Amino acid sequence: MPNILIMPDSFKGTMSAVEVCDITAAAVREILPDAQIRAVPMADGGEGTLDCFLYVFGGEKVGCQVTGAFGEKKEACYWKKGELAVVEMAQAAGFSTDPNKRDPSIATTYGVGQLIREAADKGASHILLALGGSSTNDAGAGMAAALGAEFFTAKGELINPAGGNLHQIAAIDTSRLHPPLRHITFEAMCDIDNPLYGKNGAAYVFAPQKGADSRMVRMLDDNLKAFSQRVLQELNIDAASLPGAGAAGGTAYGAAVFLKARLKRGVDCILDEMDFEKSLKECDLVITGEGCLDEQSLRGKTVIGIAKRAKKQKVPVIAVVGSARGDLRGLREYGIADMAIASPGDKPFAEILKTCRQDLREAVKGVAVRWEALREMKR
Repeated sequence: MPNILIMPDSFKGTMSAVEVCDITAAAVREILPDAQIRAVPMADGGEGTLDCFLYVFGGEKVGCQVTGAFGEKKEACYWKKGELAVVEMAQAAGFSTDPNKRDPSIATTYGVGQLIREAADKGASHILLALGGSSTNDAGAGMAAALGAEFFTAKGELINPAGGNLHQIAAIDTSRLHPPLRHITFEAMCDIDNPLYGKNGAAYVFAPQKGADSRMVRMLDDNLKAFSQRVLQELNIDAASLPGAGAAGGTAYGAAVFLKARLKRGVDCILDEMDFEKSLKECDLVITGEGCLDEQSLRGKTVIGIAKRAKKQKVPVIAVVGSARGDLRGLREYGIADMAIASPGDKPFAEILKTCRQDLREAVKGVAVRWEALREMKR
């Protein structure tokens, strides 16, 4: 009776991680009806992370009103169980396709700070920050302002920080940071390793997706650099070059500076919380996947993060993905024994939407048949 762990990320644009789990489990049972299956939907820190924690660990979502990225009042929530909380940035300052809400020079992370404050006041002693899908570029300064940090111009005027005015900050006062923060440990879930500024930084790489033209990108990058220099002068903290500091418009940098957060791969945060290595001790196979496996995935996203750990325990991993791009010849080195592509070729997205669930089911059944055949040969 094989013991199988199913751990996919979402297939973005088509299926949530929970739905992928359900389809994958049903397909495996068609081929291996006696299998013991545990399904764990994964997330890399973007939208959907709260739902994954709720599914895997139970707990509850706690709602509150916050300030959105463009100053609007909105309802948001965080996840909490005991003293552990997860704050999902997309809840308060998520990426928007609204043309009137696509300006990273004025977008703020203030609402993210409000969610953190709420979780702190409700007794959280360990907070995971899910930093994905943001519309901001303020280096987390807005978040810090909501938590009590104060930013001043050269004239001593208090400033509400955003990506477009970070260069105006001449003094920083953190003496009034929310007192409960001192007793909380923070981890920031990052799925990238970009620094805060420069050609590989937050502005140049990600701001164009948020509505910035080339001129704004240069301005935002200059402001991030100026802000980091001010932080170094005022707080004696140099975190701009930390791998992942550029995540979520530099919010990871702000988390490191103002919250002393440890920057960590999103998949590793979840694997650590679920004690993944212990689960592997009784596991015969792991099936994982994501919407598109590409060369960026090899830098540590869900599939590779799982495979690298499973390889150390000598547990085979099968990846079932929506599509695959780029040079992936090194997959076996990471511990991936087999891979199936649910929607190969260049099908239009409208067609993929129509058949993605059945395509996923058939792809999973195919790899399950191959794995079972190989298992029989080894007996």
